[in-house]
Order: sequence, then structure tokens, then C-alpha cells
Amino acid sequence: MSSYALFDDAGKFHAGRVMSEADASVQIELDSGKRVKVKSANVMLRFAKPDPVALIAAAQAEAAEIDLEMAWEFAPEGEFGFGDLARDYFSAQAGPEQQAAMLFKLFDAPHYFRRAGKGLFRKAPEETVKAALLAIERKAAQAAQIEDWATELAAGRCPEPVREQLFRILFKPDKNGPEYKAVVEAAKRSQRAPLALLQASGAITSPYQFHWRRFLFDQFPKGVGFPALAAPLIKDELPLAPVQAFSIDDSQTTEIDDALSVNGLGTGTIIFGVHIAAPALAFQPDSPVDKLARERLSTVYMPGGKLTMLPDEVVRAYTLIEGRDCPAVSLYVTYDEATLAVQKTETRIERVPIAANLRHDQLDEVVTVASLTDEAVAEYPFAPELAFAFRLARHLKAQREVVRGKPENFNRPDYNFRLARDGAQGVDSTGEPRGDETVTISERKRGAPLDLIVSEAMILANSHWGGFIAESGVPGIYRSQASMAPGVKVRMGTRPAPHAGMGVPQYSWATSPLRRYVDLVNQWQIIAATRHGRTAALAAPFKPKDVTLFSVISLFDAAYAAYNDFQRDIERFWTLRWLQQNDVTELDAAVLKDGLVRADTLPLVFKAMGCETLPRNTRVRVRISGMDLFTLDLHASLAARLDDTAAAGAVQDNAADDSADDDEAQAAAPLHLAFDLGDAGTADAAQTPAPGDTAPGLPLD
Repeated sequence: MSSYALFDDAGKFHAGRVMSEADASVQIELDSGKRVKVKSANVMLRFAKPDPVALIAAAQAEAAEIDLEMAWEFAPEGEFGFGDLARDYFSAQAGPEQQAAMLFKLFDAPHYFRRAGKGLFRKAPEETVKAALLAIERKAAQAAQIEDWATELAAGRCPEPVREQLFRILFKPDKNGPEYKAVVEAAKRSQRAPLALLQASGAITSPYQFHWRRFLFDQFPKGVGFPALAAPLIKDELPLAPVQAFSIDDSQTTEIDDALSVNGLGTGTIIFGVHIAAPALAFQPDSPVDKLARERLSTVYMPGGKLTMLPDEVVRAYTLIEGRDCPAVSLYVTYDEATLAVQKTETRIERVPIAANLRHDQLDEVVTVASLTDEAVAEYPFAPELAFAFRLARHLKAQREVVRGKPENFNRPDYNFRLARDGAQGVDSTGEPRGDETVTISERKRGAPLDLIVSEAMILANSHWGGFIAESGVPGIYRSQASMAPGVKVRMGTRPAPHAGMGVPQYSWATSPLRRYVDLVNQWQIIAATRHGRTAALAAPFKPKDVTLFSVISLFDAAYAAYNDFQRDIERFWTLRWLQQNDVTELDAAVLKDGLVRADTLPLVFKAMGCETLPRNTRVRVRISGMDLFTLDLHASLAARLDDTAAAGAVQDNAADDSADDDEAQAAAPLHLAFDLGDAGTADAAQTPAPGDTAPGLPLD
């Protein structure tokens, strides 16, 4: 009579004919004819009949009928073999089918029985069994809930629990969460991308709110409000500066960090002052206000609003508002009026009379190169002072360009966004845009006179103060760039190093302490260096090799990049809205590379089919075929080539442009959704612009 054996192979049971045996192994022939060598210890059961295929089929059917709770009751307290329990459960004459059935059942019920060895088991304690059964019940209920939610989503309805977890599901999911699993299942069934599925189900209705709420979820999970906090008073007795200072900002600016002054016109010696708001005089690191600033790290800008780094009450206390004597950290540089040779520099902590807050949008049209260089008297405030400041700015820029080895050319303009907030297109009750406002986009050329005056003054101060604190033995936070070669990014560190892109020996951010946390940190260090000189290292809040500075750099880098990403995303959103509102179907553009083009009169980089093989800077007209305000994707194709060759002289700064192109190429990269849809094959085609470290248009101050 044939001899058969049932054996365990890595948790799977097989049966076959025994062909031969050795001391520690058995050779078994399976029904397929394949012969396998099995360790004797893995042989669970030997039998003569039925044949192996019939035994396994009968055992599986029998196992399905076994009452686990009853089997658990029958089982002894110590270790036992499956055959013993089969004889207790079925009868003393339990045959191979019933013994195999018991083996299969015990093996598949670890919540009732624990494996104690090959073919040996021990029953689980009663408390463990109850807990396991409860977990199984919960799992079954959750599976049913997932099924219900998936069915609703596929039918175009969004369950409220899924709606509440929307952004977590899309971007930071708990992949074991039922809401996430329901969306994955529904996406598979409907063969839709998750974002499209959630749009169709009504979970996402407003493109603007999608981008805004996603940003808040990612960067401000606790909300954007500030706790009630009074602005600390500046207790120091500060001398009054003998100047009349003026600031230059946009009308929407409330955080006025910097102002300028010019004294001594016509005397042969000019004292040029750069005055920076001084919140660092009012509070110290680890104070309540500092903790708020360190949590946000920077003001977030967007069309129609902003999220300030500091509460409004604090900003109002230290901003350089006209008509007040404002505490400030001032840099005074004394120049020979004729040659602009530097005669002396001095940093002071003082109160500065702010005579006026000049506004770009009100003066850009009248403060022109001609008005600043013509001997005729210009009809706007501080005309003589602005004329000298413009002359100085040109001089400083020329000096930096010598170090850079090439001129700075600002042929890419900045853009201003304005949202109409009246009538049916006003903002909602929270004061934030709804996304359906009428948007106006205006162009402002970079390097315009007022821009140049401010940027060169801030570069002057930031470069000087970077060297000043270093000479005092005080560490700071610096920005450096080793060279202008393609791919060489601006880095942040605690030691001074040249900034090749700006052409300065060192560069610290210190002129926007109301808007950027690194500037506030550097201002504490500048104040210490000013007050204590060579012993400043002992008095400064941050000492050499202070790990806090490295932590600030890391946190600021991450936050600043995320804020710039959002600013670009939301500006792209409003640019696409402008195209919609104005029924624009064609755009003139210049080719970058790999099919990317840059619009001539809008802040918009996108891919245009048919432009992949065209040379860089080729002038083209593209036809717009569609757009998606959720994915920020613009669909376009080549309509006409406007020139036969690349525009002569269009390449302004190849190294910078190549680097910028690499950054702008990311504008065509898909928005990453944290989904694994397996074989469903659905994918989201969202596109979002990603800024580079040296992207054009970011403020120099």
C-alpha cells in the first residue's frame, strides 16, 4: 500500500507520495510529478488513504466547519498536538482528513492558538482571545465602512470623514487609515486620479481654496492666528538722530523695515544713512515674541494678502512709520561728494525721525532716470536726496559688477497683482480672497530707479554689517555663493564668505528684521557688536559655534523655500485666472529649453508642444488649448515662430539663466500625491512651479 505524507513548507501545506526516507529527510513526489526533499521534522502527518489531493480537499472543507470557540474549550492547558485535539474534538477515531482539518484550523487561528513547535500548539489566554476577537470585529466593521465610503466616492458623493481628512489623504496620508483606503479603492474602481475623483465627488470645489488650504495644512496646522501678546517696550534711552529719513515701499507694505537719509548735500561731504527697524532692542531670544517669530520664520506673501511673521500689534510698535521717532539700528557711510570715495563708516543705535513713507506705486512714474539726473528741480518729495541716492546706487552697482566680472541686467520684470474686492467679487467674511476676484497684473521693470536705490542701499548695509560682526568676533548668519557657474546655489552658513552673484566679500541678511527671522538674529548680533566692540562675543546672544544658529538656518531654509513655493503657486493661479478672465487664447513667448517657454508679459513658464527642438531664446507665439486651476497646468502648442534665429543679444547672463531654467523646468513637474494605487494605474497630472534659490524676482533686501 502506498504511503503518503502531509508536510509544512514555509507555512504552506502540501501532500504527496513518500518515495524514500533517510535519517533526517524524506523524498516526496507531489501530484504534479515534482519530487521534493523534505526535512523529517516538517512532516506533519503520514497516511495511507485517501490520496493526497483528496485528503487536502476534504481537510479544507472539514476545517471550515470547525467551531474555534469549542475547539479552544476542548484544548488542554499545556502544549498539545493537532492530532490529539482532533481526537478530542471529533472522536477518538479521528482519521487523517479530520486531523489535517484540525491542523489547518489551528494554523489559521493564531488569536486562539499559538504555535509551540512543528505540529504543536498552546491555547491563548482567555483575555487575549477576547481582545483578538474584538479587534477582528473592529477590522470587519472598518472594512465595511471603507466599502461604503468607496461606493459613495465612486458614485460622486464625498463622505464627511473623507472631506475632513482631504489634505492629509492627498499629501501626508496615514496609509492604514480608512479614509485613505476608501479613496484608493474608489480611484481603482473608477479609474480616476485621486484629485479628479475628489473634485467629482464635491470634496474640492474651489481651486483657490484647494491651494490655500493645502498650504495651511502643510505649514500652519495649528492655524494662522496669534495669541494675545503685547509688544514689549524698548526701555533703552536712545539718542535722536539728526536726520530726516524716508522709506520707499509699496502702498500695501505695513512692515516697514528700512529707511534712508542723506545729509550734507552741497558741502563736499555726504553722510548716507541706512536705518533699520530695531525690534531686537525690545525682546531677546526665547522671549514670547521671539518664540512666535521663530515658529513662523518669515512673512508669507501672496496676491491679496500676507501672513506676517509677527503679530500686527508688534509690527505697529516697531515699523518705521512716518511722523514718529522710531528706534533703529543705523549704518552711516560718509562719502566724498565728488568722487564717492568712502571716508568713514559708523553703526549707531538711536531714534530716527521718519519724515515720509514714499510709495513705489505712487512715484515710479515720476521718479525716472531723467528726473534724477536732470539739473531741473523735480516735483516730488526728497528729490535732491533721491538724486544723490540714485547716483550712489549706480556707483555701488558698478563696483559690484567689477567683482562679478559681468554686468547685472534686469531684463525680467517684476509683476504686481491686484485683486478687485468690491461688489459680488469681494472677499469673504474672513477677509481672505475667495478665488473668484478680478485680478489685474501690472509690470514693474526690475532695476527701476527707486528699486535700484533701495536694493543697493540694502546690499551695502548687509555686506558691511556682515564684515562688522565678523571683525568683532561675533557669529552671524550669512549667504554666500562660491561662483556663478551653473548649478552653484546660494548657501547659508555662520561664517562670512564671498557672494559671487552679488560681487561682495560677504553678505548677511540684516535689513528686514520685521519680516525674516535670520535678519532678527543678525540684528541681535549687530547690536552686541555695536555696544561691546571687541568683547561683543561675550555679550552677544549667540556665541561662536552656537548650535542654535545652525538650527535656525535649517528651519529657515525649509520654511522660506516652502513659502516661496506657495507664493509662486498662488501667483501662477492668479495668472491663469487672468488668462481666463481676459479670454486670452495666444501668447508671445521666448523658448527656454526642453519645450519650456516664458511668456513675454506675464510671470508664466510652461511647456508648449512643438517647441522642444527650437533654440533657446527663439521668439514664438503659442496657442492656449486649455488649463487646470487645480493642477496649475497650462496646455499650449506652437502657433507660429516669430523669428528665424534666436534673438540677437537676448542672452543676458548665461550662468544665471541656465540655473534659473533648471528651477523653472520644475514648473512642469507633476504635483506629487502620496498615493500607491497598485495596478490601477491612475496618476495625478498636477503641475506646480518650484522656485530655485536664485530665482529672479525675489527681493534683494
